[in-house]
Amino acid sequence: MLRHHTQTVASNLKMNRVIQILIILLLFISCNKDDINEPIPENGNLKFISAVDISRYPEISNSNPIFYDKNGNQNNFLNILKQNGVNTVRLRLWVNPINEHSGFNEVKQFSQTLKTNGFKTWLTLHYSDTWADPAQQEIPMQWQGISLSQLKDSVYNYTEKIMTELQPDYIQIGNEINSGFLHPYGHISNNFQQFKELLNMGITAVRANSNDSKIILHFAGNEGSDWFFNQVSVLDYDIIGLSYYPKWHGKSLNNLKIKMKYLSETHNKKILIAETAYPFTLEWNDWTNNIVGLDEQLILPEYPATIEGQRKFINQIKKLTKEVENGIGFCYWGAELIAWKGNQSTDASPWENQAIFDFNNKALPVLSEFIIE
Repeated sequence: MLRHHTQTVASNLKMNRVIQILIILLLFISCNKDDINEPIPENGNLKFISAVDISRYPEISNSNPIFYDKNGNQNNFLNILKQNGVNTVRLRLWVNPINEHSGFNEVKQFSQTLKTNGFKTWLTLHYSDTWADPAQQEIPMQWQGISLSQLKDSVYNYTEKIMTELQPDYIQIGNEINSGFLHPYGHISNNFQQFKELLNMGITAVRANSNDSKIILHFAGNEGSDWFFNQVSVLDYDIIGLSYYPKWHGKSLNNLKIKMKYLSETHNKKILIAETAYPFTLEWNDWTNNIVGLDEQLILPEYPATIEGQRKFINQIKKLTKEVENGIGFCYWGAELIAWKGNQSTDASPWENQAIFDFNNKALPVLSEFIIE
Protein backbone atom coordinates (compact mmCIF):
# COMPACT_ATOMS: atom_id res chain seq x y z
CA MET A 1 0.00 0.00 0.00
CA LEU A 2 2.80 2.42 0.93
CA ARG A 3 4.71 1.46 -2.21
CA HIS A 4 1.61 2.08 -4.33
CA HIS A 5 1.10 5.48 -2.66
CA THR A 6 4.75 6.40 -3.27
CA GLN A 7 4.47 5.46 -6.96
CA THR A 8 1.30 7.56 -7.28
CA VAL A 9 2.98 10.59 -5.73
CA ALA A 10 6.00 10.17 -8.00
CA SER A 11 3.73 9.84 -11.03
CA ASN A 12 1.82 12.98 -10.09
CA LEU A 13 5.05 14.95 -9.59
CA LYS A 14 6.30 13.79 -12.97
CA MET A 15 3.03 14.81 -14.62
CA ASN A 16 3.10 18.23 -12.93
CA ARG A 17 6.65 18.73 -14.19
CA VAL A 18 5.62 17.90 -17.75
CA ILE A 19 2.72 20.35 -17.51
CA GLN A 20 5.05 23.09 -16.20
CA ILE A 21 7.44 22.52 -19.09
CA LEU A 22 4.60 22.66 -21.62
CA ILE A 23 3.32 25.92 -20.12
CA ILE A 24 6.80 27.45 -20.30
CA LEU A 25 7.17 26.36 -23.93
CA LEU A 26 3.79 27.81 -24.85
CA LEU A 27 4.66 31.12 -23.18
CA PHE A 28 8.02 31.18 -24.98
CA ILE A 29 6.39 30.54 -28.36
CA SER A 30 3.70 33.16 -27.67
CA CYS A 31 6.29 35.79 -26.71
CA ASN A 32 8.40 35.06 -29.77
CA LYS A 33 5.32 35.23 -31.99
CA ASP A 34 4.46 38.62 -30.54
CA ASP A 35 8.04 39.76 -31.11
CA ILE A 36 7.85 38.73 -34.76
CA ASN A 37 4.54 40.45 -35.42
CA GLU A 38 5.19 43.55 -33.36
CA PRO A 39 6.73 46.32 -35.49
CA ILE A 40 9.99 47.66 -34.18
CA PRO A 41 9.24 51.12 -32.78
CA GLU A 42 11.29 53.75 -34.49
CA ASN A 43 11.06 57.51 -34.00
CA GLY A 44 7.82 57.49 -32.06
CA ASN A 45 6.36 54.22 -33.38
CA LEU A 46 6.49 55.39 -37.01
CA LYS A 47 8.67 53.38 -39.35
CA PHE A 48 11.47 55.45 -40.86
CA ILE A 49 10.40 56.54 -44.33
CA SER A 50 12.95 55.69 -46.99
CA ALA A 51 11.25 57.11 -50.08
CA VAL A 52 11.73 57.99 -53.71
CA ASP A 53 9.58 60.19 -55.91
CA ILE A 54 9.22 58.38 -59.25
CA SER A 55 6.17 60.22 -60.56
CA ARG A 56 7.31 60.05 -64.17
CA TYR A 57 8.10 56.35 -64.20
CA PRO A 58 4.79 55.27 -65.83
CA GLU A 59 5.64 57.53 -68.78
CA ILE A 60 9.29 56.47 -68.87
CA SER A 61 8.36 52.79 -68.76
CA ASN A 62 6.53 53.15 -72.08
CA SER A 63 9.94 53.41 -73.76
CA ASN A 64 10.91 50.03 -72.24
CA PRO A 65 14.27 51.04 -70.77
CA ILE A 66 16.45 48.28 -69.33
CA PHE A 67 17.68 48.79 -65.77
CA TYR A 68 20.58 47.11 -64.01
CA ASP A 69 21.25 46.57 -60.32
CA LYS A 70 24.46 47.62 -58.58
CA ASN A 71 26.15 44.40 -59.70
CA GLY A 72 25.30 45.05 -63.32
CA ASN A 73 22.58 42.42 -63.54
CA GLN A 74 19.44 43.26 -65.51
CA ASN A 75 16.48 43.60 -63.17
CA ASN A 76 13.02 45.10 -62.85
CA PHE A 77 13.04 48.77 -61.84
CA LEU A 78 10.76 48.34 -58.82
CA ASN A 79 12.63 45.20 -57.72
CA ILE A 80 15.87 47.18 -57.63
CA LEU A 81 14.27 49.82 -55.42
CA LYS A 82 12.72 47.25 -53.10
CA GLN A 83 15.92 45.22 -52.74
CA ASN A 84 17.80 48.36 -51.70
CA GLY A 85 15.55 49.40 -48.85
CA VAL A 86 13.10 51.81 -50.48
CA ASN A 87 9.85 51.34 -48.54
CA THR A 88 7.72 54.26 -49.74
CA VAL A 89 7.00 55.78 -53.15
CA ARG A 90 5.86 59.37 -53.61
CA LEU A 91 3.69 60.31 -56.59
CA ARG A 92 2.36 63.68 -57.73
CA LEU A 93 -1.28 63.99 -58.70
CA TRP A 94 -2.64 66.62 -61.09
CA VAL A 95 -6.36 67.29 -61.48
CA ASN A 96 -6.74 67.31 -65.29
CA PRO A 97 -3.31 67.25 -66.97
CA ILE A 98 -2.98 67.74 -70.74
CA ASN A 99 -2.37 64.00 -71.09
CA GLU A 100 -2.87 61.00 -68.84
CA HIS A 101 0.47 61.36 -67.06
CA SER A 102 0.15 62.22 -63.36
CA GLY A 103 -3.63 62.19 -63.76
CA PHE A 104 -6.04 60.29 -61.54
CA ASN A 105 -6.28 57.09 -63.59
CA GLU A 106 -2.55 56.68 -64.09
CA VAL A 107 -1.77 57.40 -60.43
CA LYS A 108 -4.51 55.03 -59.27
CA GLN A 109 -3.20 52.19 -61.42
CA PHE A 110 0.43 52.79 -60.45
CA SER A 111 -0.51 53.06 -56.77
CA GLN A 112 -2.11 49.63 -56.95
CA THR A 113 1.04 48.22 -58.58
CA LEU A 114 3.19 49.74 -55.86
CA LYS A 115 1.04 48.34 -53.06
CA THR A 116 1.12 44.91 -54.67
CA ASN A 117 4.91 45.15 -54.61
CA GLY A 118 4.94 46.01 -50.90
CA PHE A 119 5.54 49.77 -51.03
CA LYS A 120 3.69 52.36 -49.00
CA THR A 121 2.27 55.19 -51.11
CA TRP A 122 2.66 58.91 -50.57
CA LEU A 123 0.51 61.17 -52.75
CA THR A 124 1.30 64.80 -53.45
CA LEU A 125 -1.87 66.67 -54.35
CA HIS A 126 -0.95 69.71 -56.42
CA TYR A 127 -4.57 70.90 -56.76
CA SER A 128 -3.59 72.04 -60.23
CA ASP A 129 -3.50 70.70 -63.77
CA THR A 130 0.28 71.14 -63.84
CA TRP A 131 3.29 71.81 -61.61
CA ALA A 132 2.61 73.59 -58.34
CA ASP A 133 5.49 75.12 -56.39
CA PRO A 134 6.32 78.39 -54.58
CA ALA A 135 6.33 80.29 -57.89
CA GLN A 136 3.22 78.73 -59.42
CA GLN A 137 -0.07 77.52 -57.98
CA GLU A 138 -2.50 77.57 -60.91
CA ILE A 139 -6.11 76.71 -60.18
CA PRO A 140 -7.40 73.75 -62.24
CA MET A 141 -9.22 74.80 -65.41
CA GLN A 142 -12.50 73.17 -64.37
CA TRP A 143 -12.50 75.07 -61.07
CA GLN A 144 -11.90 78.50 -62.55
CA GLY A 145 -14.63 81.13 -62.31
CA ILE A 146 -16.54 79.44 -59.47
CA SER A 147 -17.31 80.94 -56.07
CA LEU A 148 -15.20 80.36 -52.97
CA SER A 149 -17.94 78.19 -51.52
CA GLN A 150 -18.02 76.05 -54.66
CA LEU A 151 -14.23 75.83 -54.67
CA LYS A 152 -14.25 74.54 -51.10
CA ASP A 153 -16.73 71.86 -52.12
CA SER A 154 -14.54 70.96 -55.10
CA VAL A 155 -11.46 70.58 -52.89
CA TYR A 156 -13.37 68.41 -50.43
CA ASN A 157 -14.97 66.18 -53.08
CA TYR A 158 -11.76 65.76 -55.05
CA THR A 159 -9.77 64.86 -51.93
CA GLU A 160 -12.50 62.51 -50.75
CA LYS A 161 -12.40 60.65 -54.09
CA ILE A 162 -8.65 60.21 -53.75
CA MET A 163 -8.94 58.90 -50.22
CA THR A 164 -11.74 56.51 -51.12
CA GLU A 165 -10.21 55.07 -54.27
CA LEU A 166 -6.44 55.38 -53.76
CA GLN A 167 -6.12 55.06 -49.96
CA PRO A 168 -2.59 56.48 -49.59
CA ASP A 169 -0.48 55.94 -46.51
CA TYR A 170 0.72 59.54 -46.64
CA ILE A 171 -0.95 62.49 -48.33
CA GLN A 172 0.21 66.04 -48.95
CA ILE A 173 -2.41 68.76 -49.05
CA GLY A 174 -0.70 70.90 -51.67
CA ASN A 175 2.87 70.90 -52.96
CA GLU A 176 5.46 73.41 -51.71
CA ILE A 177 2.72 75.76 -50.55
CA ASN A 178 4.99 78.61 -49.42
CA SER A 179 2.80 81.06 -51.34
CA GLY A 180 -0.43 79.20 -50.68
CA PHE A 181 -2.30 77.22 -53.33
CA LEU A 182 -5.24 77.57 -55.70
CA HIS A 183 -4.30 81.12 -56.64
CA PRO A 184 -5.79 83.66 -56.46
CA TYR A 185 -8.36 82.28 -53.98
CA GLY A 186 -5.81 80.71 -51.66
CA HIS A 187 -2.89 83.10 -52.04
CA ILE A 188 -1.17 83.21 -48.69
CA SER A 189 -0.31 86.92 -48.82
CA ASN A 190 -3.54 88.28 -50.30
CA ASN A 191 -6.16 85.87 -48.96
CA PHE A 192 -4.67 84.16 -45.94
CA GLN A 193 -7.96 83.26 -44.28
CA GLN A 194 -9.23 81.73 -47.51
CA PHE A 195 -5.96 79.80 -47.83
CA LYS A 196 -6.50 78.22 -44.43
CA GLU A 197 -10.15 77.46 -45.16
CA LEU A 198 -9.30 75.74 -48.43
CA LEU A 199 -6.44 73.82 -46.83
CA ASN A 200 -8.75 72.72 -44.04
CA MET A 201 -11.27 71.36 -46.56
CA GLY A 202 -8.63 68.97 -47.88
CA ILE A 203 -7.61 67.98 -44.37
CA THR A 204 -11.23 67.41 -43.33
CA ALA A 205 -11.80 65.14 -46.33
CA VAL A 206 -8.81 63.02 -45.36
CA ARG A 207 -9.87 62.68 -41.73
CA ALA A 208 -13.44 61.82 -42.69
CA ASN A 209 -12.32 58.95 -44.90
CA SER A 210 -9.27 57.48 -43.16
CA ASN A 211 -8.06 56.77 -39.66
CA ASP A 212 -4.61 55.78 -40.89
CA SER A 213 -3.40 58.16 -43.61
CA LYS A 214 -0.89 60.70 -42.33
CA ILE A 215 -1.27 64.30 -43.52
CA ILE A 216 1.82 66.24 -44.61
CA LEU A 217 2.07 70.01 -45.05
CA HIS A 218 4.94 70.76 -47.40
CA PHE A 219 7.14 73.88 -47.41
CA ALA A 220 10.13 74.46 -49.70
CA GLY A 221 13.34 75.39 -47.88
CA ASN A 222 14.21 76.95 -44.53
CA GLU A 223 13.60 80.64 -45.04
CA GLY A 224 10.10 81.61 -43.98
CA SER A 225 9.26 78.17 -42.61
CA ASP A 226 8.98 79.50 -39.02
CA TRP A 227 6.29 81.98 -40.00
CA PHE A 228 4.46 79.51 -42.22
CA PHE A 229 4.14 76.72 -39.67
CA ASN A 230 3.17 79.19 -36.95
CA GLN A 231 0.30 80.32 -39.15
CA VAL A 232 -1.00 76.81 -39.85
CA SER A 233 -0.53 75.56 -36.29
CA VAL A 234 -4.30 75.51 -35.71
CA LEU A 235 -4.81 72.98 -38.52
CA ASP A 236 -5.04 69.24 -37.98
CA TYR A 237 -2.04 67.67 -39.71
CA ASP A 238 0.59 65.11 -38.75
CA ILE A 239 3.92 65.76 -40.46
CA ILE A 240 6.03 68.77 -41.43
CA GLY A 241 7.61 68.28 -44.85
CA LEU A 242 10.52 70.38 -46.12
CA SER A 243 12.20 70.50 -49.50
CA TYR A 244 15.97 70.85 -49.41
CA TYR A 245 18.08 71.48 -52.51
CA PRO A 246 21.44 73.24 -52.03
CA LYS A 247 20.91 75.24 -55.23
CA TRP A 248 17.83 76.97 -53.78
CA HIS A 249 17.83 76.44 -50.02
CA GLY A 250 21.34 77.15 -48.79
CA LYS A 251 24.42 75.01 -48.42
CA SER A 252 24.49 74.34 -44.69
CA LEU A 253 23.26 70.91 -43.67
CA ASN A 254 23.78 71.91 -40.06
CA ASN A 255 21.35 74.83 -40.47
CA LEU A 256 18.86 72.38 -41.98
CA LYS A 257 19.17 70.10 -38.98
CA ILE A 258 18.74 73.01 -36.54
CA LYS A 259 15.64 74.18 -38.38
CA MET A 260 14.13 70.69 -38.43
CA LYS A 261 14.71 70.32 -34.71
CA TYR A 262 13.19 73.73 -33.98
CA LEU A 263 10.09 73.24 -36.13
CA SER A 264 9.31 69.74 -34.91
CA GLU A 265 9.75 70.64 -31.25
CA THR A 266 7.87 73.95 -31.51
CA HIS A 267 4.85 72.38 -33.16
CA ASN A 268 5.15 68.89 -31.65
CA LYS A 269 5.08 67.29 -35.11
CA LYS A 270 6.97 64.60 -36.91
CA ILE A 271 9.21 65.99 -39.64
CA LEU A 272 10.80 64.73 -42.84
CA ILE A 273 12.66 65.86 -45.94
CA ALA A 274 9.92 65.70 -48.56
CA GLU A 275 12.25 66.40 -51.48
CA THR A 276 15.98 66.34 -52.00
CA ALA A 277 18.47 65.22 -54.66
CA TYR A 278 22.13 65.58 -55.61
CA PRO A 279 24.15 65.10 -58.82
CA PHE A 280 26.61 62.27 -59.40
CA THR A 281 28.10 64.22 -62.33
CA LEU A 282 27.78 67.60 -64.04
CA GLU A 283 27.78 65.93 -67.46
CA TRP A 284 24.71 65.50 -69.66
CA ASN A 285 23.21 62.40 -71.25
CA ASP A 286 20.81 64.21 -73.58
CA TRP A 287 20.34 67.73 -74.95
CA THR A 288 17.70 68.76 -72.43
CA ASN A 289 19.08 71.53 -70.23
CA ASN A 290 19.93 70.24 -66.77
CA ILE A 291 18.76 72.10 -63.68
CA VAL A 292 22.02 71.55 -61.80
CA GLY A 293 25.21 71.86 -63.80
CA LEU A 294 27.65 74.18 -62.00
CA ASP A 295 30.05 73.79 -59.10
CA GLU A 296 28.57 76.89 -57.48
CA GLN A 297 25.29 74.98 -57.05
CA LEU A 298 26.98 72.30 -54.93
CA ILE A 299 28.22 71.96 -51.37
CA LEU A 300 31.99 71.94 -51.85
CA PRO A 301 34.43 70.52 -51.05
CA GLU A 302 32.44 68.05 -48.92
CA TYR A 303 30.06 66.84 -51.61
CA PRO A 304 31.41 67.04 -55.17
CA ALA A 305 29.32 66.01 -58.16
CA THR A 306 30.66 62.47 -58.18
CA ILE A 307 29.20 59.05 -57.52
CA GLU A 308 30.68 59.10 -54.04
CA GLY A 309 29.68 62.73 -53.46
CA GLN A 310 26.05 61.90 -54.22
CA ARG A 311 26.13 58.92 -51.85
CA LYS A 312 27.74 60.93 -49.04
CA PHE A 313 25.18 63.73 -49.40
CA ILE A 314 22.22 61.38 -49.00
CA ASN A 315 24.00 59.56 -46.19
CA GLN A 316 24.21 62.89 -44.36
CA ILE A 317 20.57 63.73 -45.09
CA LYS A 318 19.54 60.39 -43.61
CA LYS A 319 21.88 60.78 -40.64
CA LEU A 320 20.75 64.27 -39.65
CA THR A 321 17.08 63.33 -40.03
CA LYS A 322 17.51 60.34 -37.72
CA GLU A 323 19.34 62.55 -35.21
CA VAL A 324 16.35 64.90 -34.98
CA GLU A 325 14.10 63.40 -32.30
CA ASN A 326 10.95 63.73 -34.43
CA GLY A 327 12.68 63.01 -37.74
CA ILE A 328 10.91 60.19 -39.59
CA GLY A 329 12.43 60.02 -43.06
CA PHE A 330 13.45 61.48 -46.39
CA CYS A 331 12.40 61.32 -50.03
CA TYR A 332 14.68 61.46 -53.07
CA TRP A 333 13.05 63.41 -55.87
CA GLY A 334 13.48 62.41 -59.54
CA ALA A 335 15.05 59.05 -58.79
CA GLU A 336 13.77 57.70 -62.11
CA LEU A 337 14.60 60.64 -64.39
CA ILE A 338 17.06 59.01 -66.76
CA ALA A 339 17.47 60.38 -70.32
CA TRP A 340 14.72 58.06 -71.52
CA LYS A 341 14.16 59.64 -74.94
CA GLY A 342 17.73 59.10 -76.12
CA ASN A 343 20.86 61.22 -76.00
CA GLN A 344 19.68 63.61 -78.73
CA SER A 345 16.45 64.65 -77.05
CA THR A 346 15.83 68.29 -76.14
CA ASP A 347 12.58 67.69 -74.23
CA ALA A 348 13.28 64.78 -71.89
CA SER A 349 15.11 64.83 -68.59
CA PRO A 350 16.64 67.93 -66.99
CA TRP A 351 17.61 65.64 -64.11
CA GLU A 352 19.49 62.62 -65.50
CA ASN A 353 22.66 63.69 -63.67
CA GLN A 354 20.71 63.56 -60.38
CA ALA A 355 18.88 60.27 -60.92
CA ILE A 356 19.85 57.21 -58.88
CA PHE A 357 20.83 55.34 -62.05
CA ASP A 358 23.88 56.24 -64.14
CA PHE A 359 23.94 57.01 -67.85
CA ASN A 360 23.84 53.27 -68.59
CA ASN A 361 20.79 52.80 -66.31
CA LYS A 362 22.86 50.99 -63.69
CA ALA A 363 21.90 51.55 -60.05
CA LEU A 364 24.28 53.93 -58.30
CA PRO A 365 25.86 53.38 -54.87
CA VAL A 366 23.55 56.06 -53.41
CA LEU A 367 20.84 53.40 -53.35
CA SER A 368 22.61 51.69 -50.47
CA GLU A 369 21.69 54.70 -48.32
CA PHE A 370 18.00 53.80 -48.53
CA ILE A 371 18.65 50.75 -46.40
CA ILE A 372 17.71 51.69 -42.83
CA GLU A 373 19.77 49.88 -40.21
